[in-house]
This record gives sequence, structure tokens and C-alpha cells, in this order.
Amino acid sequence: MHVPDSDEFEDEQPLPSRRHFGIEEGVFILLIILSLLGIIITDFSVHDGYGYWLLMVFVFSLLSLFVSWLQAKTREEDFGQIVKQQGLHWLHTLIIVGAASLLNKSGQLSEIGATLVILLILALSTMLDGARIGWQFSLLGFFLAACAIIVAYVQPFIWACVSLAIVVVIGSFLWGYWASKYRTEDES
Repeated sequence: MHVPDSDEFEDEQPLPSRRHFGIEEGVFILLIILSLLGIIITDFSVHDGYGYWLLMVFVFSLLSLFVSWLQAKTREEDFGQIVKQQGLHWLHTLIIVGAASLLNKSGQLSEIGATLVILLILALSTMLDGARIGWQFSLLGFFLAACAIIVAYVQPFIWACVSLAIVVVIGSFLWGYWASKYRTEDES
């Protein structure tokens, strides 16, 4: 029977899933911050907020692709297939966002209405993407949907959205800690 010496333990690398969890958590927090920035921009200028949320569809798609790439490195998944799935998912999102934009231009939706619709489309796409790449994206989608409702019903809405963001981030850290602790106990 081989008994490992202490040098063998020092060479062990952390599990890729644990190492990537910190990066994924960072992406999650970045997207929360960018979302709050969009809500603040929307509060100051509905027109600028509308453009910001259009841009965020691209940002969310690129960051979700980045997280998928990280996950593909630790699993036996074909990254080309992931890019195809993610590309179609976010292309469909852009098509629907474009349709909302056309409704705005035709006068059927006000600018704030179009902004909230785009935010809800982004929320749904992020939730659905979360089913593929992880619970944090689903949680982010629920956060975006809740913020759209808060913007519609609460004045001033910024502090309500910031408070919700703090709760979501803290909850995310607690859930991640609990899940990793539970996994560690199961492995023992």
C-alpha cells in the first residue's frame, strides 16, 4: 500500500469547479452592479436607459458565454456545441428585443415601457440561460424581473433595487458556502 508523503499533497491543485466558482461569483456580482448602473441610468434618462439595456443584452451574452467556457474546461463538453446553443439563445433574445424596439418606434410602447419590456426580456433570457449554466444566472434573471416590477411600482426605486441587490449577493454567497460545505461533507 502506497502512503503519500507531504510533498504529494502540496502539488495538488484545487478542484477546477471550486477555482472557477470564484470567477463565476465575480461575473455574477459584475452583472448585478451593471444592472444597478442601468437602473440608475434609467432613473436619470429614460432614453439613455433604453440604449443601456440594449447594450446589456450583448454584455450578458458575452459573459454567459465566458462562464460556459469556464465550465466546459472542467467537463467533457464540446465548446463548439455550447457556442452554438448560447449563440442561438442570445440571437433569439436580440430578435425579441428588436421587436420591442420596433414597438417603441411605432409609438405602441412608451420609452419607459420599452425599457421595462427589454429588461423583462433580458430577465427571462438570463433565467433560461441559468438552467444551462448555473443557478446564479437564474437568480440574476429573477433579480432583473423584480427590479423591473420595482421600477414600475416603487418611487424612489433605486434604493429598493440596491437593497434587493445586497440581499441577492449575500444570499448567493451564503448559498455557495452552504453548497460547498455540504459537498465537502458528502465527499468525506
